[in-house]
Amino acid sequence: MASIPDKMKGVIIEKNGGTDVLQYKTDLPVPTPKAGQVLVKNDFIGINYIDTYFRTGLYPAPSLPYILGREACGSIVKTGGGEMYGLQDGDKVVWMAEGAYAEYTAAPAAKAIKVPTDMDAHIGAAALLQGLTALTLIREAHPVKKGDWVLVHAAAGGTGLWLCQLLKAVGANIIGTASTEEKVDTATKAGATHMINYSQDDVKTKVMELTKNAGCIAVFDGVGKSTFDLSLDCLARKGSLVSFGNASGAVPPVTIAKLSPKNARLMRPTLFGYIASREEFEHYTNELFDFILKDKLDVRIHKTYPLSEVATAHDDLEGRKTSGKLLLDPSK
Repeated sequence: MASIPDKMKGVIIEKNGGTDVLQYKTDLPVPTPKAGQVLVKNDFIGINYIDTYFRTGLYPAPSLPYILGREACGSIVKTGGGEMYGLQDGDKVVWMAEGAYAEYTAAPAAKAIKVPTDMDAHIGAAALLQGLTALTLIREAHPVKKGDWVLVHAAAGGTGLWLCQLLKAVGANIIGTASTEEKVDTATKAGATHMINYSQDDVKTKVMELTKNAGCIAVFDGVGKSTFDLSLDCLARKGSLVSFGNASGAVPPVTIAKLSPKNARLMRPTLFGYIASREEFEHYTNELFDFILKDKLDVRIHKTYPLSEVATAHDDLEGRKTSGKLLLDPSK
């Protein structure tokens, strides 16, 4: 195995702000894995909307300077001792933690898992965070049953496409929203039963037409501020509004009495609350891999950007210019 260098490429922020605060470095120290950690040489790094929240300060970074990024795939080049959950040097793994925007990451072994031999490693990086988010949303935030009417905002986005595919696999009736005909087509191919182009049609009117005025038993809303009231309007009696993202900004404080007319449930879950234990992480990751391999799910990759062009990737993501997963290549 190749020797481990002292320095590496990576992206840090030293303050919060726009994409101009993203600093590409070529001389960051390679971390040393502590007990319970594995040092991974990253091959592909996943970009997620949560990365922009930490960049802007919507979510506070633990400390500054800070390396962004929550997931990657690569090979273990060193272990730190302690509980390794069967992992060892040379294993191809996907992992989920912090500090992904770099050539090397010391990741917790508890949040790393081997990539199945019959699945391309980069698929793991493209699938893990968004796929697990979608899977835990339909299993735990609102357990979706066959025949349920479900509304998915931003259905052609990264998590939206996962929701469409997984909801189709469990037999739901899926209503998706998107802003362009191209995105409507993309989400339809992913499994959305009905699509609404919100730049042309009124979403609530269409939802009520499709559901015969009953509304949707679950609304999965990763958009946030601009769609929250609409989501509540589209909800069925005894339905669940699952608000899991802030793409348009954070949802303002909610008057709880707004839930009363429909006996509605409101949730603001995070993925990490569903996979806190090793058992939960393994259970849902293995289920996700089974869906990918057995149900032939399309892990749509929008584009792989050089790590040095991370600012462009963030601009594209926030500008809604993408459909599917964005990856970074740390070798460039």
